[in-house]
Amino acid sequence: MQSKWISRGKCPCGNSSNGYNIHADGHAFCFSCQKRFNNVGEAKMEAKVVDIQNKVSSTGDYGGLGERRITEQTARKYRTKIKTNGSIISHHYYEYYNTEGSHVATKVRQVEGKRIWSQGDMTDALLFGQNLFKSGGKYITITEGEIDAMSAYEMLGSKWAVVSIKNGVQSAVQNCKQHLEYLNTFENVVVCFDNDKPGIEASQKVAQLFEPNKCKIVRLEHKDPNEYQKMGKAKDFIQNWWSAEAYTPAGIMNLSRLGESLYDEKDCETIPYPWSAMNEKTYGMRTGELVTFTSGAGMGKSSIMRELMHHILRNSGDNIGILALEESTKNTAFNIMSVEANERLYIKEIRNKFSREQLNKWQEDTIGSGRFFAFDHFGSIGNDEILSRVRYMAKSLDCKWIFLDHLSILVSGQDDGDERKSIDVLMTKLRSLVEETGVGLLLVSHLRRPSGDLGHENGKEVTLSHLRGSASIAHLSDSVIALERNQQAEDDVIACTTTIRILKNRYTGETGVCSYLHYDKNSGRMSQIDNPFEDNLEGTTTGVQL
Repeated sequence: MQSKWISRGKCPCGNSSNGYNIHADGHAFCFSCQKRFNNVGEAKMEAKVVDIQNKVSSTGDYGGLGERRITEQTARKYRTKIKTNGSIISHHYYEYYNTEGSHVATKVRQVEGKRIWSQGDMTDALLFGQNLFKSGGKYITITEGEIDAMSAYEMLGSKWAVVSIKNGVQSAVQNCKQHLEYLNTFENVVVCFDNDKPGIEASQKVAQLFEPNKCKIVRLEHKDPNEYQKMGKAKDFIQNWWSAEAYTPAGIMNLSRLGESLYDEKDCETIPYPWSAMNEKTYGMRTGELVTFTSGAGMGKSSIMRELMHHILRNSGDNIGILALEESTKNTAFNIMSVEANERLYIKEIRNKFSREQLNKWQEDTIGSGRFFAFDHFGSIGNDEILSRVRYMAKSLDCKWIFLDHLSILVSGQDDGDERKSIDVLMTKLRSLVEETGVGLLLVSHLRRPSGDLGHENGKEVTLSHLRGSASIAHLSDSVIALERNQQAEDDVIACTTTIRILKNRYTGETGVCSYLHYDKNSGRMSQIDNPFEDNLEGTTTGVQL
């Protein structure tokens, strides 16, 4: 039976020193970069020279493994032989056995060039060294290679069982599954693969085969156990081995490990809202949170969004991402400039009242800062496209604050016609994206039409049940802030005043009405005022707090 490969060495990708395996049929495969290389000339030449037999070779004699610093006693224990050329070791021979105790295969390592091949049939062979240790011990350690197994066994005082997977880290899970019954008889399974990306990833996959707290993973400082052996750092290896922690799935951690990092606020930035009354209940807006603003039509969502964009510009050095799906990037730019100018520059007739020099100054002071990035969309927009733009803004453009206006337009054109399901999926992905990137996401969502005669445009009080389409908006948002306004009120102040109602506030838990914002028709600005409804009841005129 021919071997799986006839030599092994460094891959052209540069990521692996021994993961590049050359096969006898003329191709090579790298287990590090997972690429196949065809028509490898060296492999064809080597296939003519190396005699790979069906029978198992008994070539070699017992002896220490030279520069690997493995003693003859350990080599004999593991039935590993060497071949010498004068005083130089030219080959290693690692013997493999089956469950009946028969020698069924030998893996041969040619020292010069690090070429490896096997003789015999490895299919039903045990893990390397498995035949030496009976079931049911206290500890068994699994390594990535034969030399590492012998090194670990020796450094651990030749006391505990140590075995190796058979065919490299890519087959680790398959190898361990094949002999899972045997491995499970031990009280503790310790995985000690190489300290590189493939080894670390394989360690976690192998650990998942075992019940909780049974499998521990060794965190190495050097490449592998044999590096410790060669460097004479057995004590360091032993310390790493005893310090191995039980595997826990990704995302689960023992909170005791937080230590002083518990008080590290670098990953969470807080910016107060522009209106003090909102801050009394919310303590401001934070990165790493998803805040949903919701209302009926004409309640002031767009005005509040541009106020917040400008406020972040003036009160931080952060970049800002904008996905305004109902307006062009030019309109977005004029909206931001309008706040700076205290003029409604988004209206062409008002913009024309100012000189180009004035407009250029407002442009330079806002969007000219280079800190605003807007999504220049056109045509239909899919969820995945939006998510990819948010991720790009966060990771490539370093945007810490991202505005998405609005959710309803994204799901209204979905092919499946199931708006509720579409919102559920999109909100789940947005929530995960916030956790992944740490951005502060300010999302706009519309309300469904309420039952009864009084609509949201007439000042109807908003509740979480009014959110359009799905309860996931409320469940997955850190905060939900509703805007209420009676556009038809006879009193001009009340008609232009938006009530800010906190429907959900995960950070402090405080909800209810928190602020009243008055819209100035001349400047287009939103300013906090006292409760105009109380003043109106008393028959007095309210004043705007500028």
